[in-house]
Amino acid sequence: MYLQHFGLRSAPLGKDSGELHDDGSLAPLRERFEWLLQSPGVGLLTGEPGVGKTAALRALTRALNPHRYQVIYLAETDFGRVDLYRSLARALDLEPAHRRAQLWRDLKARIHELVDSKQLMPVWIIDEAQNLPPEFFRDFPAFLNFAFDARDLITVWLVGHPALAQTLQRAPYAALHSRLQAQVQLKPMIERERFGALIQHALKTAGCQHTLLADSGIELLRQASRGLPRQAGRILRTAMRLAVPRALNHLPDELLQHAIEELR
Repeated sequence: MYLQHFGLRSAPLGKDSGELHDDGSLAPLRERFEWLLQSPGVGLLTGEPGVGKTAALRALTRALNPHRYQVIYLAETDFGRVDLYRSLARALDLEPAHRRAQLWRDLKARIHELVDSKQLMPVWIIDEAQNLPPEFFRDFPAFLNFAFDARDLITVWLVGHPALAQTLQRAPYAALHSRLQAQVQLKPMIERERFGALIQHALKTAGCQHTLLADSGIELLRQASRGLPRQAGRILRTAMRLAVPRALNHLPDELLQHAIEELR
């Protein structure tokens, strides 16, 4: 209803938003993402919930050649380590074995086949990686050992909250930490100009043809969202819904404040 009311094609800062806003802050991630395509290995991407980690990787993987890379996305991480490997097996069109040893052998053989026979490299993105079981962190380096540890045949991105980086620095996970070839942390857009540019881009991409927010409204949105795109989008969409029954074609500060309070 609110999309039609405001003449929008999509929800501002929504999951179906088209073009991802990048003011240069994603350059380090884009560069390291390319590194790990050219030289397979393990990458670590961290950031606060709602900062845009998954959206950034979704945009990067969307541009990949499907004949060269097989992207596997996993977000259900609060399970046992065997369940995680079984999920990978299904993504690679394998019937998961019950025993972990056989499951590993089957997975490694399949990855070898993809890389050597089909020139297709798996790119495994493990989201919400802060929820992975400790056993997975400990034995994952052994799983990544191919051909006497002489070859790297799969790229893996561990994606999670900032605490994940601290977790991997602990002594029990030293083997996995030593395999990290790229580390990137995304930060909220707390600067006024950067945040204002984000909101203007989001509204324009959504199809907005007129001014919805005053400068004071954008500042109110920045403070309430703490510079997190997901939270800013939630507030914007809630305010638009509240504006419809009031027949408003803009979002006054009072309405934004009402939306902020409703989401608390």
